[in-house]
Amino acid sequence: MAQLHRELGLRDLTLFAIAVIVGPRWITIAAHAGPGSVTLWIAAAVFFAAPLGVAVAALMKKYPGPGGLYLWTREDFGPFHGFLSFWTYWFSIALTLPGSAMAAMSVSAYTFGPRFSHLADNRAYVLISSLVAIWIALGTNVIGMKVGKWTENAGGITSWTIAALLVGAAALVWRTHGSVTPMHVWPVWNWDTLSLFGGIAYALSGMELLGMMSAEIRSPERSVVPATWIATLFATTFYVLTTVALLVLVRPEKVELMHGLADGASTAAASLGWIWIAPVMAGLVVVNGIGGWGGYGASVSKLPYAAGVDSLLPAAFGKIHPRWGTPAFSILIFGAVTSFLLVITQLGDTMRAAYQTIVSLMVIAGFLPYIYLFMSAWKCGRRLSTISGLAITALAIISSVVPTPDVTNVLLFEVKILGGTALMIGLAGVVYWLGVRKTYSAAA
Repeated sequence: MAQLHRELGLRDLTLFAIAVIVGPRWITIAAHAGPGSVTLWIAAAVFFAAPLGVAVAALMKKYPGPGGLYLWTREDFGPFHGFLSFWTYWFSIALTLPGSAMAAMSVSAYTFGPRFSHLADNRAYVLISSLVAIWIALGTNVIGMKVGKWTENAGGITSWTIAALLVGAAALVWRTHGSVTPMHVWPVWNWDTLSLFGGIAYALSGMELLGMMSAEIRSPERSVVPATWIATLFATTFYVLTTVALLVLVRPEKVELMHGLADGASTAAASLGWIWIAPVMAGLVVVNGIGGWGGYGASVSKLPYAAGVDSLLPAAFGKIHPRWGTPAFSILIFGAVTSFLLVITQLGDTMRAAYQTIVSLMVIAGFLPYIYLFMSAWKCGRRLSTISGLAITALAIISSVVPTPDVTNVLLFEVKILGGTALMIGLAGVVYWLGVRKTYSAAA
């Protein structure tokens, strides 16, 4: 019988974690809210990202083997709760890719030079290029981690490069021209800030994906803990420094959510005479995105794989490809669902509002499984991490139903958010019931 292959060492695991946690689109979301977001980054790191890393390391030690979040929840709370946590988390990642791809491919228009920068706001270009990029990312991981890990490594390495380039350019502009944004880092506390904090906390999530790769990690007892701490510290530093750098170059109200990073690079180019910086930055963002999307696909495919092994999903989900050593069918289904969600969320509103709908649905679906994760961590004795993580989880879920100013049709937004969440949970119950019924029928 084909088995998963242990291809990830400490370096690969650390770069994998950085690739799936760091997303350049969150820089523009934070910068658009102003310099107060710097404080939110630090708070989210202390009260959510660090507790999450502690919890994941403890659970991976307690429950080694493929399945990650599904396995932990199933063992601690029963098979239905395990299935529900897998289902909602899987859909949250399926929603993560469309939003991330839209942002990265909007920026990619700047790769071709100023003449083509208008494509950043062209829905057809962003949609088609996003679909192509997603399938490139997933395709490299279908054929095996021996190949796919280099996609994730490239994503991790480009994170460092993006930070160095943006922060370096902003520092030179600050020295010669000053900052266009006054740096008042204490946020104004209101519903918009709370909603932003939920998104920022989600931006620092992703460490739980390591648990889903446990069967492909060499010496996990020596690699997991250092990888979690290095990746968390890097991600926090990355987001703080790049947010400040972008605000040095562009005022908050001028930061475009979809392509603000490229706009900041263009501003630096005009100030410093570096005509190459915007195309290079755009190319780095695309490579970084492909690395992260490949990591998402490789890791979350282990959830339906584990559920397929437990006969809760069709048998094809529980099979490993005999040549590539991957759950190829699970990855392909993930890509198909992601593509469908990317298209369907464009209906009935502006592209920016569609992007915000994706972000809110993604945060709600993504945080629901963290309730299970932190409750499992409580059973591991990680009490402080559990209390802090659950508090931020509750805050993020509540704040995600509050529409931002970019949403012009509030009723449509709330219908999509609440209806989408209810549909997702309801489908989990139906699919689980069918799986259990099939298992009992086969046993009879």
